[in-house]
Order: sequence, then C-alpha cells, then structure tokens
Amino acid sequence: MLQLSKLQCMRTLASVDDSYELCRQVTASYAKNFYLGTQLMPEAKRRAIWAIYVWCRRTDELVDGPGAAATTPETLDLWEKRLESVFAGHPHDDYDVALVDTLSRFPIDIQPFREMIAGQQMDLYRSRYETFEELNLYCYRVAGTVGLMSMSVMGVGESSSAANWNWHWGNRIPKEEAIALGIAKQLTNILRDVGEDARRGRIYIPLEDLALFNYTEEDLFNGVIDNRWRELMRFQIQRARKLYASAEPGIKVLSPDIRWTVWAATMLYSRILNAIERNQYDVFQKRAYVSNSQKLLCLPAAWMKSKVL
Repeated sequence: MLQLSKLQCMRTLASVDDSYELCRQVTASYAKNFYLGTQLMPEAKRRAIWAIYVWCRRTDELVDGPGAAATTPETLDLWEKRLESVFAGHPHDDYDVALVDTLSRFPIDIQPFREMIAGQQMDLYRSRYETFEELNLYCYRVAGTVGLMSMSVMGVGESSSAANWNWHWGNRIPKEEAIALGIAKQLTNILRDVGEDARRGRIYIPLEDLALFNYTEEDLFNGVIDNRWRELMRFQIQRARKLYASAEPGIKVLSPDIRWTVWAATMLYSRILNAIERNQYDVFQKRAYVSNSQKLLCLPAAWMKSKVL
C-alpha cells in the first residue's frame, strides 16, 4: 500500500473528477450517515470532505483493516512521509489525486493529519486506557483532529464574530468546539462498539471507570449486563452528551452553507446514544443504529436549527 510498484509509477493516475468520484463511492459505502450529511453541502465543500474522509479511513485501516496484522510503526512512518509528499502536491495513487486538489483549494494544515497518524500509533501498542485523560488524548488524535481538518473547508459565517478570519486558526475560530464534536463522536463509537472491540481484546472504556462501578474486565469480556453495567454506561453516555452540548456553540458561527450539514450530522450521531439506551445497554449482542425514518426526521429539525440558532 505504501510503496508504488514500477507499473504504478508508469501508469497515468485518475483525473481529478474521477478521483473525487472514487472518494464519493468509498464515503457512501462505509459512512452512510456521514455521507447523507455531505449531500447537504455545496459541491466544492462536499467533494473536499470526501477526500479528507477517505484519507482518514485509509489511515485507520492500516491499524484496524484487513491487513492490520502486517502494520508496524515503520509502516506508519512511511505513511506520514507519503502524507508529506501529498501536501507537496505529489499524489501517489488515484485517491490521493482528490486530496491534492482539495489542498490546493483550501488552506488545510498538515498537523492534524500527523496527529491522526500518532493516534493510530497508539493502537499498535495500547489496548487499555487507565484514565479518561489518557483516552481523551487518543480520541483527540483519531477523531478530534477531523474537526480541525474540516474547518478550513467549512469556513465561518461573514455575519459572525469570526468575520475577519483569514483562514488560519485564531481566537475567533471554534477550534475547541470542533475538537469536542470529534471526541464526542469517537466516544459514541466506543460505546457502540464495546462488544466488537472486546472480541479483539480491546477495552476503550477507562479502567478507572470500570473500577468506579465495580465492573471488571472479565465481566466485560463475558458481556455481563447488570445494574453495574447499566450505571457505567449511563455515566459514559452522559459524558458524551456533555461534549455534544459543548460543541453546539461552534456550529452557530460556521458558514451558513454548512450549518445544516453539521447540525444534521451531529444530531444523527448523537442519536446512536439513544439507540444504545433503547437496547437496554446491550452493546455486546445488539448493534445500535439510527433508522432511516429517524434520519429523515432529523433533517427538518437540523434545518430549523441552522436557521434560527
């Protein structure tokens, strides 16, 4: 994946439009809720977000994908060097073409991309987190960074207090809110995927929280659902909801043509927490998801929020 063969070097890469179409297809296949939200964006921003999503997904798959067993720290070092090449305007494959084009249109900083790679490095040697502070760093790197990557694409509203933004981070930009939203979504993923992660020998719920509710690693691996587990999950869900709430003020200052999208994506993702509750906190045997009817109901509510808040 990280080394081009002579044949790849010789062949012509995809056109810009074809590359964006490849990114669209990947996004539509693997991130249905997210893809639905991107349909509400202006075309240029929509395509840029697809390109960023695909890079993030490919980075994640180095550690969690089918070939993850062969991934080493050196693999991720090579991936970072390839990232630097892309930022220099040199695509390595068909997917990179869209990202290179996106970088030419929007002044996106490379540092959040590097931070995400550092987050994947953590997954190579950690399968437990003692405290929420430790987990929070991981969540920032693998998800909070996505908000930072996207900010230059989304922009802020001219009528907001951030009107004088010159496309660089500053005091007027909702940077912390963007990070909070990314972390909230990652915590939602963690709670939804407890059973799946356990089957891979991973526990992302902080061990200090398990101890607080007298729930053990053995209980988790056995899928024990009792009052201890329900109280533990309520505690985790409350933490995630507080982060969603802290992110909302940042949505209000985004560019008007993007607010509906972000409100919709935020509302849809947060409803996964509702689904966990409806499933009586059974994240071992049941998959929490948002139904198509609930998705459709979210859209007008998100539109109203984008107009009045």
